[in-house]
Amino acid sequence: MAFAFEKLHVYQKSVTLADGICQLTGGFPRGYYYLADQLNRAAVSVAANIAEGNGRFTMADRRRFFGIARGSLQECVPLLELAARRRLLAAADHERLTAEVELIARLLSGLISGNTLPRR
Repeated sequence: MAFAFEKLHVYQKSVTLADGICQLTGGFPRGYYYLADQLNRAAVSVAANIAEGNGRFTMADRRRFFGIARGSLQECVPLLELAARRRLLAAADHERLTAEVELIARLLSGLISGNTLPRR
């Protein structure tokens, strides 16, 4: 791993979440592209903003990007709920993904509070 953020548990979990969501939304039926696209973008944004924040020089700037990552993660919640209500996600997948989102949210909160800020 060449970059410090790649060692972060929160980054690894967010990449796994995005990968899982991309895999699941690939099976959405025609007509739900808008939902698949928005969900994929939100999930990918979490990991991307963790990486981008790590590249910033000031702690305030880094925390801002980690906050953006948290916002993107929160965006996943209603999108997953809508997908479940439309029966595009099995109940087990919805529960698993929601649990992953909750864990990542806690890890991001620790990152933002400064308890686990990565060293560049």
